[in-house]
Amino acid sequence: MKKVKLHNPFKPQVINEKKLREHLALERTKLANERTLLAYIRASLYLLVGGIALLQLKEYPRLHWVGYASLVICVLFIIIGIWRYIALERKLKNLLLPDEDES
Repeated sequence: MKKVKLHNPFKPQVINEKKLREHLALERTKLANERTLLAYIRASLYLLVGGIALLQLKEYPRLHWVGYASLVICVLFIIIGIWRYIALERKLKNLLLPDEDES
């Protein structure tokens, strides 16, 4: 796959249709990556709130282990989400960099 050179959107120019499709596909992938990160954050926050709520129940001390497990899974979710986001962002960054031989 050729690297796509980003141009000034306000400067009129003739654009190769294949490069445009590649660029738009990469932008869609980037946006999907951001949505996935937000989904990981949302799930992590739900687990955090659920874990704290379970730890607040004084009448059911046997449920405290579920609260602690929820907090651990919450931290794992956020770490995995950030790790996947950064990994794909690095791959996309290499594809979006302009070629050195093109001016």
